[in-house]
Amino acid sequence: MTYFEFNEKFPTDKSILQHFRTIRYKNGLTCPHCGSTQQVGLRTDQPKLCNCNHCHNTFSIFTGTIFEKSSTDLKKWFFAVHLVLNAKKGISALQLQREIGTTYKTAWRILKQIRTAMGNENLEKSFELIVEVDETYVGGKPRKQNNNLQFTTPKPKDTSTTGRGTKKTPVIGVKERGTGRVYARVALPDHNGQKLTGKQLLSVISAVTKPDTVVMTDDFKGYNIINHKSTNPENFTHISVCHSLGEFSSGKGLHTNGIEGFWAILKRSIIGSYHHISTKYLQSYVNECCFKQNNRFVDSFDKLLWQSVLAA
Repeated sequence: MTYFEFNEKFPTDKSILQHFRTIRYKNGLTCPHCGSTQQVGLRTDQPKLCNCNHCHNTFSIFTGTIFEKSSTDLKKWFFAVHLVLNAKKGISALQLQREIGTTYKTAWRILKQIRTAMGNENLEKSFELIVEVDETYVGGKPRKQNNNLQFTTPKPKDTSTTGRGTKKTPVIGVKERGTGRVYARVALPDHNGQKLTGKQLLSVISAVTKPDTVVMTDDFKGYNIINHKSTNPENFTHISVCHSLGEFSSGKGLHTNGIEGFWAILKRSIIGSYHHISTKYLQSYVNECCFKQNNRFVDSFDKLLWQSVLAA
């Protein structure tokens, strides 16, 4: 949707409210308090509100959504959604602040809520046939220390290494080859302080992958858990590509190039738009990239509005 199409579709708050009601209440208004659908009506004085004559409660059409209890103008909210979806590599809170004319705090909260809705996508046990699985590491290098130590406090030498010995945060991803859909989760260390264990890898794969699916990975030993029947109740077929020996594609479709391409998109968005992301909020940024990847060929605007309902 272009800027001009957006303005034509949503010229007023009334048009925004009507569109959202159509998305959320396809089968008619429903009271969130008692579940009644027969005795619910819109208020004429406040079009956001509805009255339920069954339980005599009043509720907003935005109850249980990312828009609930927000004092920000609705058109700014919807335009923010439009900007986020059109920005392939993401949009920073500072840029959104300039675009919609709010404070930085408001722009940051709007982006946080939009990413929350993006993560509300249900992909449970929906990947099949062939999936590619890989992991990547997210996090910047420490800034170069100033050589003039007379006025600075010496910083400890960075001892982090590359590869799986790095101190960066790992992210595990699964890509369904047939559709291109992606599911990715931040892998925090377990209770023993270990990261990227076989159990962590298998739990991410099992969350979205149907039984009897072919799982393609690299030669990381953590994936060996799939080769044992006792730890592989889903009966996945495991095929690995030996990257350590320079093998990246056999020419017979045996590769993990698809999920590796997704990592490139994720990292370019971080480097180009966000620059630095803390581990606390990393999953929400991963959700944004996954949502955009998974909804390239559908009306992602209406899909996001539907996913904005967080307490159905």
